[in-house]
Amino acid sequence: MESYLLSDEQFVARLRQIGEEHYHDKHPYHVAMHEGKLSPIQLRAWIANRFYYQKNIPIKDALILSKLPSREDRREWIQRIIDHDGRENGEGGIEAWIRLGEAAGIPREEMLNERHVLPAVRFAVDAYVNFCRLEPWPIAVASSLTELFAPTLVSKRIGVFEQLYPWIRSEGLAYFQARLHQAPRDADHGLKIVLRECRDRSEQEQAISALRFKCNVLWALLDALSLAYPDGDNRL
Repeated sequence: MESYLLSDEQFVARLRQIGEEHYHDKHPYHVAMHEGKLSPIQLRAWIANRFYYQKNIPIKDALILSKLPSREDRREWIQRIIDHDGRENGEGGIEAWIRLGEAAGIPREEMLNERHVLPAVRFAVDAYVNFCRLEPWPIAVASSLTELFAPTLVSKRIGVFEQLYPWIRSEGLAYFQARLHQAPRDADHGLKIVLRECRDRSEQEQAISALRFKCNVLWALLDALSLAYPDGDNRL
């Protein structure tokens, strides 16, 4: 491995290259979703399985928070947990995702009891949580940098759902609308930490690998859905 330190510009370019090559928007299942080609069953399957990922986001963020040595970083990072858990019942991204499921015809109790979560989805998400638990905190932070690529995708997704899946009630899109301002804020903070803390080439390469791992986790979720719902014939 080359030993010279990447400049900040080179480092960011390498991180963004991971998104260009490996982000899950390029997965055939996701492409089909954005082309309006998923059946209602296939789209409900995506919502129900993605919920397992959504509910684990504040858990992985709490694990990272517990390792951040700076109170300044902790003050910013804790907002991620609040965004997803809310401060009170009826608030937060997890609740918003449940309401997306309801808007798509999935009863709340079926979202909460996880009856539709595929084993491979559970395995991949648990692997991501364990990664954030076990890896050095700057590397765990780096794995969250898929947020660099999320705002553009989320903006497109709102239009896709409104135009191509009008049977989903519009109030179910609140999660995506909130992420339009949350994700850029989180990405800026995470990138600032990674650029500050990864100060030798080995650490930079670990951060790049962490982001690739996270992209693979999201890709694995869609692989599982593609195998379980190839034609939208399975019941949901």
